[in-house]
Amino acid sequence: MFGKRFAARMISRSAENREDRRRFLQAAGVAGLGVVGASTFGSGTATAAPKAAAAQVSDAAVLNFALNLEYLEAEFYLHAVTGKGLADSMTTGTGTRGGVTGGRAVRFETKAARQYAQEIAADEKAHVTFLRGALGSAAVSRPAIDLQGSFTAAAQAAGLVKPGRSFDAFACEENFLLAAYLFEDVGVTAYKGAAPLIDNKTYLEAAAGILAVEAYHAANIRTALYQREGGLLNLGLLGRDLREASVKLSNARDSLDGKTDLDQGVIDSQGRANIVPTDANGIAFSRSPGQVLNIVYLTNKAATSGGFFPKGVNGDVNTSDNNT
Repeated sequence: MFGKRFAARMISRSAENREDRRRFLQAAGVAGLGVVGASTFGSGTATAAPKAAAAQVSDAAVLNFALNLEYLEAEFYLHAVTGKGLADSMTTGTGTRGGVTGGRAVRFETKAARQYAQEIAADEKAHVTFLRGALGSAAVSRPAIDLQGSFTAAAQAAGLVKPGRSFDAFACEENFLLAAYLFEDVGVTAYKGAAPLIDNKTYLEAAAGILAVEAYHAANIRTALYQREGGLLNLGLLGRDLREASVKLSNARDSLDGKTDLDQGVIDSQGRANIVPTDANGIAFSRSPGQVLNIVYLTNKAATSGGFFPKGVNGDVNTSDNNT
């Protein structure tokens, strides 16, 4: 799409540190950069201060942070629709490559939910491919991912299951939708929060495109949940319906990412549909990378691992905020 000289010039301008610039230029020379652009609840491992607490991180670091999240989403959806995750060739890179715990094919009851999951899985896999291609040899490898115990911890903290009870995200269609809801809203706020950190306009445009796709996904899942009344008691979960469950998960996320109440379920306080969570100006809210890590690490403390990433994410942006 872009010539090597043009790509190298853009990368040189965007990288905020010498190491990122070296790695990107190396990728341009080796891989040719055919594409240039970008894609609650437990305890973590506390650290004294965030490693990525520099005044400003490079575009490469931001894109690699996004790649970690795309690995997580891709593995979740691919397991749900195919019973297996990403090919090994799509998980290599810098940092320690980890395996995936849990995950299996979901027995979907409705054609609509199955097709939603299939389409989203294809999109998330494409995001991984795109970001890896954009980053070249600077791309991080897939970190260790937990799709088993992490969901149980999240459900227990949200009050969806009693202490000692497990929550299997792949056991049925309803559980899958709740688990997808947990991820999708976080993805939207993550990309919006990362946008101000990206200097290069080509990267920013690509990130905006992925943000739009994640927003479509989130609205899709939120609508599916809103349309489901009942079912929780039959699944052994606590509550009246999936809409109420979304509010509980929303409150749990809010308890991790700071003192401001921003997160919203699929119904408002009056029980009306709330498919698009916005502020009074109709604008979606943002999360900083640290706040996003609070949720996926399942902790409100400064940590470098936990929850869905039991050994942490790969790359320079790796530490959650301290919101205690």
